[in-house]
Amino acid sequence: MRFMILLAFRNLTRYTRRTMITASAIAFGLMLFFLFDSLIIGVQEDSERNLREYETSHVRIMHGDYWQNRLTRPLDSALEESADLVSLLEENGYTAARRVRFLAEMILSAAEFGEDGNMAVDVVAYDTEQDFDVFGFDSTLIEGRFPRPGSEEVLIGSWFAEDIKAQVGAYISLVTRGRGGFFEVMDLHIVGIVKCPNPNVNRTLLMVPYQTVNEYLALEGSATEINIRLSDYRRAEVERERIEELLGAYEVMTWKELGADYFAFAAADEGGADIMLFFVFIITAVGISNTMLMSVQERTRELGMVRALGMKSGSIRVLFMLEAGGIGLVGSFAGIAAGSVINIFLVRYGIDFSFMMRDMDMGYRVSGVMKGVWSPVSFGVTAATGILLPMFFALVPVHRALRKDIPECLHHQ
Repeated sequence: MRFMILLAFRNLTRYTRRTMITASAIAFGLMLFFLFDSLIIGVQEDSERNLREYETSHVRIMHGDYWQNRLTRPLDSALEESADLVSLLEENGYTAARRVRFLAEMILSAAEFGEDGNMAVDVVAYDTEQDFDVFGFDSTLIEGRFPRPGSEEVLIGSWFAEDIKAQVGAYISLVTRGRGGFFEVMDLHIVGIVKCPNPNVNRTLLMVPYQTVNEYLALEGSATEINIRLSDYRRAEVERERIEELLGAYEVMTWKELGADYFAFAAADEGGADIMLFFVFIITAVGISNTMLMSVQERTRELGMVRALGMKSGSIRVLFMLEAGGIGLVGSFAGIAAGSVINIFLVRYGIDFSFMMRDMDMGYRVSGVMKGVWSPVSFGVTAATGILLPMFFALVPVHRALRKDIPECLHHQ
């Protein structure tokens, strides 16, 4: 085998220009795959973090009927004595906060927003004392301040504010149904604008103090959900079972279950990496097949001679596979090296796609800058692809040459 490796190396150096051209084509394709995979993994990690931090928390508790009819936000299917449930959870080592989600019709006046109008909105009533222990909104304020407990004030997402031309100091009216079905109107003062990394939140967020909504909508201390932050989000499934045993007959769901729509999208989007790998496959196949075909064509008489001297067909196949693997090794090294240099920029600074995210819902929970990551799996897949595929595609032209008999090879011009 040592002799075969040395012979393959010698043959590669005999055709240095051809070797480098083919290796460069392989390196370019592998570099694209490496960078694309880095961005995809990075965006997925950021999306999952932003999903937990601003939408779902780690674990959520709801009434079973509320979950079944969640699209209508039924206040009659709320968690009774929510404060007691939160206290029980805290006594057992959990960080928890209650919320109320309800639908409303938001009315805008021409005096405040330039024209009269109304729109359906999804409103979140949050516990001003505990919510920031569970969610990450405490560092997202870009203008104004957070609402005071029990005040008739509202917090609004930055993109939502831009869409309706809202400013701190403006007033909105929310028309909704209280618990029991009665209509209620809340006149609220916009006191703060938040901008977080989650585009879904920036587009739709309206947050009102829980104490205010509790009084207006006659909730009597109930809440539609209790959100829990764990010390390690990866233990969500285990802690879910423990919480179910602790509380009994409630709907307890992990962040992955609550974010099922995102994960369905992410699973479909993983096909993009497969498509990129397919293009690398094509580039590698064409490049290495062409190189090996030319090499075999030029060395047909040489093949006839070594076969006449007793070299077996299997050894010849191994020789050409080693040559192809050598070209792939050079291409893999160059592709990974070039990709790593560019990936330093992607990991540190990323690429700003905010011009697309602002007006287009791409499914990811990333509002602008997409950053790459360092993934050991990407290194392994890239290297294996660059080396093994050329070895596989080298077999085709070699097989064609070996079909010729020895005299035909020796008389080849």
